[in-house]
Amino acid sequence: MTQTRTRPALDDDPAAHAAAEAAVARFTAELQQALDASDADAYDRSFAADVLWGSPYGAALAGFDELNAIHRRLMAVRTAPPSTFEVVAVRAPAPGMAIAHIRRQANDGSGFSELALYTLVERDGQWWLAAAQNTPIAAPPAQT
Repeated sequence: MTQTRTRPALDDDPAAHAAAEAAVARFTAELQQALDASDADAYDRSFAADVLWGSPYGAALAGFDELNAIHRRLMAVRTAPPSTFEVVAVRAPAPGMAIAHIRRQANDGSGFSELALYTLVERDGQWWLAAAQNTPIAAPPAQT
């Protein structure tokens, strides 16, 4: 006989959710200001030393120093077009943890845009990016 389990909703603590939403809003504003200024150091300000990063091109990186060097090079040549960041969804599966979808949409509508899944963790009153996965926004392949 198969036993049925109840599937839990993990985002059920209103206080944790409110804190996560506030942290994600601050983080999103930080990304926006840094991209507008082409400032990689400001962009990466809240990245943990052991951040995990999945690029929209399939590269997987671990660690702040390598990622910051890449962001410095990309920002120097303005790889990302002028864009607007938007919080799409936030979850707080535990106090001090936020998981969020944040969209970066090119302002001209035709430039490179992406949707990222960010995981932020609070340590000693500061929220840090622990992991991110970036996915390009593109039309799906044609159906045959």
